[in-house]
Amino acid sequence: MFFRQAGIRHTHYAADRALFPLPADRAMVAALLLFALAAPYLVSSLALSSYLTPWLVWTAATLGLNLILGWAGQFHFGYAAIMGIGAYATVHGVRHGIPWEVAVVLGGFTATVVGIVFAFAALRVKGLYLALSTLALQFVMDWVISHVPAISGGVGATLQAPAMHLLGQPIRSEAGLYYVALAWCLVVTLFMLNVRRTALGRALVAVREKDFAAAVLGVQSFRYKLIAFATSSFIGGISGAVLIYTFYHAVTPEQFAVNVSIELLAMVIVGGLGSIIGSWFGAAFILLLPGQINQLITSLANLSGANLGVETLAHLPQAVYGGLIIVFLLVEPMGLGKLYANVRNYLLVWPFGYARK
Repeated sequence: MFFRQAGIRHTHYAADRALFPLPADRAMVAALLLFALAAPYLVSSLALSSYLTPWLVWTAATLGLNLILGWAGQFHFGYAAIMGIGAYATVHGVRHGIPWEVAVVLGGFTATVVGIVFAFAALRVKGLYLALSTLALQFVMDWVISHVPAISGGVGATLQAPAMHLLGQPIRSEAGLYYVALAWCLVVTLFMLNVRRTALGRALVAVREKDFAAAVLGVQSFRYKLIAFATSSFIGGISGAVLIYTFYHAVTPEQFAVNVSIELLAMVIVGGLGSIIGSWFGAAFILLLPGQINQLITSLANLSGANLGVETLAHLPQAVYGGLIIVFLLVEPMGLGKLYANVRNYLLVWPFGYARK
């Protein structure tokens, strides 16, 4: 089958610890990468700009939140505020003449500073208290962004994002914006894949499982929690900036309100805590599936001649979508990433059923 391991011999640790040790994995990644590079020529303009581009950016943001939630085990209900800070800082930097690639890094560092403030205020508590602390800070940042004219222009104001110039070249086409989102998502994905294999990743997992036991082993839990908050905030700040420049093209406080933090949390949980491929699945599930369910129910109603009212058509897809989330979590509480891993592990030993017992 696809993942047959016969004839694969790892004679040194570097080969065994490779990102994709099996040829089947490498072939799948290569095929997906080729499709991603050719997507502007294979899919419609609507699908490219309205589905693929935002999915890539939200996947990068989900990976950033998964670093602190899945790896470090720390609740964070204020991640949308972190993204908003990065977005506003980048827009203001470009408006003041800073090159876009420099401004987006400055936006990431600004978000990191705010994230560290989150960490110092929140890491004194644990569990639900930590969740409430970060939620409170989300509300504080919402108020600051909305009511400080120097940041957002005032309540209800919309700040137009200047045109993107990357390395001096204007990026205006849908394909160009898509490639920017793709490049950022791939960078974050590669970073997360490598973090999982490093001492930092192992220390974060140790802190997540039991911080007191990690401290006994010499792992400074507060230090690594602070690193997780800072790194996650940097990824979130740049993701917020990339989202504005590749999809929204203008920034408002409502784009990074508390409901966005809850949606990001849902992406991580549905995809799977600590799962990289689960972050891709979770972002697609939360972001893309509701619209597809809506279209499917509308088409089925038209084909069957069912006389569904406008209100029913408006609420039925949401009910089906919520039911699907419950079903998925009941079938596999560890998320869509674990479902994929289950299928992959089955194919590793197929057809030898006794090997799974």
